[in-house]
Amino acid sequence: MNIDKEKCTGCGICYPYCPVGAIGSSGTQKESMSEINQDRCVECSVCLRSGVCPTDAFYMPELKWPRSIRAEFSDPMTRHPSGSKGRGTQEMKTNDVTGRFKRGMAGVGVELGRPGICTTFKDLQTVSMALAEAGVEFEPNNPVSALMVDKKAGKINEEVLNEAVLSAIIECKVEIGRLKAVLETLKAVAPKIGTVFSLDLISRVGADGSIPTVAIAREAGFSPRPNTKTNVGLGRPRKEDV
Repeated sequence: MNIDKEKCTGCGICYPYCPVGAIGSSGTQKESMSEINQDRCVECSVCLRSGVCPTDAFYMPELKWPRSIRAEFSDPMTRHPSGSKGRGTQEMKTNDVTGRFKRGMAGVGVELGRPGICTTFKDLQTVSMALAEAGVEFEPNNPVSALMVDKKAGKINEEVLNEAVLSAIIECKVEIGRLKAVLETLKAVAPKIGTVFSLDLISRVGADGSIPTVAIAREAGFSPRPNTKTNVGLGRPRKEDV
């Protein structure tokens, strides 16, 4: 995103609309003007779509690779390179409707970044490589997975490693018996990244109504919240897939 210097009056009305605090004063004494920190900007277009600028000074230039990846992950109006309509797949964020997570398997989602802090693909690679070493299987339809040049190692295309995005989700699955080791891996890698992350866990509910991932998360030192989503069986999985 850019600001037209001929139109900007430096009023500052737009400053609080940027979710990563990339807009500020140019610092010049001759004239009042605002500018965008291009290193921090994640190309989410919130400032432009807000319509708050009284002189319509915001404009989107042509974004070339690898800069364009910022918009693909931060602007909900822009498609991911994987063709996904969201940051992750339906199975990770809503319900398992394809039978992906069978009994004995656990789904793991690691959501890096948030408004105000964002994340980089370098941080994402640090986590994905640690998960790969722990033996997970990455979801091929996930937008982050689409950027991996080596899924067995969790390595991401080096051209995008320094690009910042508002947030991104790593999706994978692992045998339930190995979930605790995966969670311990995430605890160990957390101090090595420069952002925050939240953890999503998926599993089929037991016959007694228990959720196996909850107990395992507690054993690994996490404090899971009880805000769960449950598929009541109205999706697509065939009987033999359950």
